[in-house]
Amino acid sequence: MHPAEATEVPAGHTVVAVVVQWRAKIALFKRSQSLRHESGQWHCITGYMEPGRTPVQQAMEELREETGLEQSDISELRSGPKLMMRDGSGAPWLVHTFTAVTCTRRLEIDWEHEAYRWTPPSKVKRFSNRAYWLDQVLEATGFHVQGAAGFGPRAASLRKQSA
Repeated sequence: MHPAEATEVPAGHTVVAVVVQWRAKIALFKRSQSLRHESGQWHCITGYMEPGRTPVQQAMEELREETGLEQSDISELRSGPKLMMRDGSGAPWLVHTFTAVTCTRRLEIDWEHEAYRWTPPSKVKRFSNRAYWLDQVLEATGFHVQGAAGFGPRAASLRKQSA
């Protein structure tokens, strides 16, 4: 990944992306078919930044809402690099990346997901219907995805933002 050029991010275009790790595995979450955006695709935990919250606070809130994990279930929350991504229409998005290490194997997913699976990062490529940006978030947070080639031109638009 290359540093992103300075880009103004529109209001509402800042999100968190949290990779959940348990032992040597990460959790992938299948988005509900009832969602309009990326339904049926495999994701990490994501959420829009809410006004007045820090990225760490938002990451913890998304974990609680979408997985049932409380702060006491998280042994470490590692902040990764900020990524700049452009969506299909070319609009920029700022993504704050995190890794949440948990000692809890069982998760309680909410309505946004219909399933989750624990997998070694090297096996992520077996999940063929994953969000186009997921491999780049995994790489940015230190999880090597074997054979990850990206998913078309939008994947190439994901760049690490200089701090």
